[in-house]
Amino acid sequence: MQERIKDRPDDSIGLRKLVLYRDVVLTEAGEAPAQPARRASVAAVIRNPWVGVGPSADLSEQQGQVAPVLAKLLTERLIGALGGVDEIESFGKAAIVGTAGEIEHAGALIHTPYFGNLVREFLQGESIICFADTRAEAGETLIVPLWHKTHAATRSHYQTISARVSDAPRADEIVVIAAASTGPRPHPRIGDRMTDPVVSTETLEVVPS
Repeated sequence: MQERIKDRPDDSIGLRKLVLYRDVVLTEAGEAPAQPARRASVAAVIRNPWVGVGPSADLSEQQGQVAPVLAKLLTERLIGALGGVDEIESFGKAAIVGTAGEIEHAGALIHTPYFGNLVREFLQGESIICFADTRAEAGETLIVPLWHKTHAATRSHYQTISARVSDAPRADEIVVIAAASTGPRPHPRIGDRMTDPVVSTETLEVVPS
């Protein structure tokens, strides 16, 4: 009973459920990577506070009320799922709006300082957080992009994780997602922006047409 109460952080945001997904890649191409790749996503299914208000409505009041609660709720569970904030190296965010809402409602929650700045702070990052958002019916899979939380140009950490809630979002709901990884893709070896040669149409002898 105590655990159930603990998992209800704030009824005011209309939280219906939380979904945690975690995976660990132990081998790739028949070999173990230098370090096991652990990834996780946490999705919060909440009621859409803006359903039916019209495209000229001011969204700012609910942003300040709902988004900070989601940022804390999701990052706490990511940190717990991946073994601590110091273990997390890359992050991403996403939202799926139900069919009765606007795509702008996704942005209102994840593309503002009330969410993005706090997720970055809680996960001890510095990079802009890469993202995905869409409007869809329940059960839609969304591919959430990730990159390094302090060095966004680190190509080894460009990766994705699939997020899906089988019964959400309902038409009047929003699914808000935070995702993270403890390391790079298995066996990264495609170079890095800091060490790549200069490549342009002038430096190449042949440019495919």
